[in-house]
Amino acid sequence: MSQGSSDDPGIPPSGRRGRAEFKAQVKATRADIERQVHATRADIERQMQVRRAQLDATSERIEARTGRNLILAILIGLGFGLLMLFSLIVIKELFMVVGAASITFAAFELTQALRAAGRLVPRIPIVIGAVAVVPAAYYWHSAGQLIAIGGGILFVWLWRLVSALVPARRVPAAQMWRELGAGAFIQVYVAFLGSFSVLLLAENGGQWWTLAFLIAVIAVDTGAYVSGLLFGRHPMAPTISPKKTWEGLAGAAVASVIAGVFLATFMLGEPWWFGFPFGLILLFTATIGDLAESLVKRDLGIKDMSSWLPGHGGFLDRLDSILPSAAAAYALFLIFR
Repeated sequence: MSQGSSDDPGIPPSGRRGRAEFKAQVKATRADIERQVHATRADIERQMQVRRAQLDATSERIEARTGRNLILAILIGLGFGLLMLFSLIVIKELFMVVGAASITFAAFELTQALRAAGRLVPRIPIVIGAVAVVPAAYYWHSAGQLIAIGGGILFVWLWRLVSALVPARRVPAAQMWRELGAGAFIQVYVAFLGSFSVLLLAENGGQWWTLAFLIAVIAVDTGAYVSGLLFGRHPMAPTISPKKTWEGLAGAAVASVIAGVFLATFMLGEPWWFGFPFGLILLFTATIGDLAESLVKRDLGIKDMSSWLPGHGGFLDRLDSILPSAAAAYALFLIFR
């Protein structure tokens, strides 16, 4: 018989009872600790579920009010903004890559939307023309811009006319004219207007003007969004864009003037009063650009141009305010500098 067994005759009965009681207490204490740990874990899991449900409900309410995933939209917007900021400040030629990619994707999105609506706009020449106008505008300025846009439109037209030789792509003359007009529209609306940002970039100190007008447009969009979300009651253009309100426009006007004065004083080296025309002109072009794209989407019967940028829609949905504003910013640069 082993000496360590509990029934060792050498251990008195009181010692054996004490050891048994101690083991029972240890076992009970361990069981109590395990119950507390399980209870605490279950409580934490319940709290996390409640918080997650609250966040999901809040996100759903925001998405129902704004029509997009706000958190994801902010993150993507910040990432895109930082990329543009880096390309403009570090090596401004890098902005050509960002600009070319944005213009190309936007042109491709609009082409796809038109094709889905039954207009056989050729994709390959549209993309080639959108890419070509960026370096042409940067290195050969306005002459290169016009030659590239004119050549791009002719390229699109010739491609579509040649493709009509295939029986499956033959259409009535009236539809052909509409498709040729749609191809020219994409080149002018997306590539031509977008290339003004590259023209501005190519000027001496143009990177700061490019950055300034982008910041001003962001201020307009943000001011309109926040003011419309908080105070929007009266629709501005209900048949075109039901969520645009006059209260949102007022908030955008305040934001544009504040941003304009700040940018004129600290970035552009212009007198403070220049911020008023700078901000208000970009308010006008950004609003017109937003409404114009909404009108195109309403005509095509779509909500977003694509889903490539979650929370934003597509590239053209983000560039709609920038495209006409780029032309206005370049005109302001020529007038005042």
